[in-house]
Amino acid sequence: MSPTPILTQHATGREILSQPAIWRDWGAGLEVAALRDWIAGLAVEEVWFCGAGTSAYIGDILAAGFEGQGGPRLRSVPTTDIVARPHAYLRGARRLIVSFGRSGNSTESIGLLDALDALCPDWPRLNITCNGASALATRPGAKVIVLPEATHDQGFAMTSSFSTMLLTAAAVFDRSLPVAGVAGRFQALAEALDALLPPYQAMAQAARRPDRAVFVGSGALTFAAREAALKVMELAAGRIPALWDSTLGFRHGPKSFTVGATDLWVFRSADPLARAYDDDLIDEVRAQFPGSVVTVPDLGLSLPDPWAAPLYIALAQVLAVVWSESLGLNVDDPFAGQGTLTRVVSGVRLHRVTP
Repeated sequence: MSPTPILTQHATGREILSQPAIWRDWGAGLEVAALRDWIAGLAVEEVWFCGAGTSAYIGDILAAGFEGQGGPRLRSVPTTDIVARPHAYLRGARRLIVSFGRSGNSTESIGLLDALDALCPDWPRLNITCNGASALATRPGAKVIVLPEATHDQGFAMTSSFSTMLLTAAAVFDRSLPVAGVAGRFQALAEALDALLPPYQAMAQAARRPDRAVFVGSGALTFAAREAALKVMELAAGRIPALWDSTLGFRHGPKSFTVGATDLWVFRSADPLARAYDDDLIDEVRAQFPGSVVTVPDLGLSLPDPWAAPLYIALAQVLAVVWSESLGLNVDDPFAGQGTLTRVVSGVRLHRVTP
């Protein structure tokens, strides 16, 4: 199946389709061993994953997905939290601060760098960005990973930037994956998404545009669901409300969101116990909401949940483009002319941090 014209005629769609080739090439040359050795030499007890919006969700997926594997504790601490209250966070023992940023120039990215300089200049930093000319890439004092230029998405929504930053960090921090297996893991993911994109496109074209959308998953896939919901709301310019939750958490009130033409997507976990809970919820919502369509994507392979996340999210990316087009929106800038949201968040005023 050739790519649907709806995808190929927009930068966002082309960026979604580019992901397999980007992953394959990037994974083949990624120098993981030296990065792991550098991190081990820091002897820190905690690693903080920091970003804003989609870049923060990368940290959520990683921290949940690699929880309990040993080594430094992994935490997701959004830059939006730290910049607002730096003295509450930037104190105590040294942590490794890992910053994610597509543009690398968002106000919060710069605000975090400024706060680190002011309050804990000795804390080590690893900046992962898609823009080699950005503040994250050029500010002295950090180790930097600059992703391929093709990941510096030109569309409003983060797609290839999100997935490639996530996979890069997963390769570095997944202690269960041998260094020798990194290139093969990226190759397997590329092949999987190559195979999934045609049915994803067919699904998107055949699916109804729901009045509301719900995405759920367990563990790391809870936060994959969060990113999926954001993609739908962003590209629909808020005209398709989208909810996310954990598989078990969804029953505790958020299920009330399911009214009328609300459709649900369940990202099933590779963990057998978590998957059993996923399956219970699938049966429950299909029985309770016969007017809702419940979709359970089949990835065609089994991967640890943080590695599977970008394959699940790619479906939401495709759906969001198709629905945005059907709403008559500018897919690459759904808020054009409104002045409310922009590709790189604007309008945030930084306030000086003093020790």
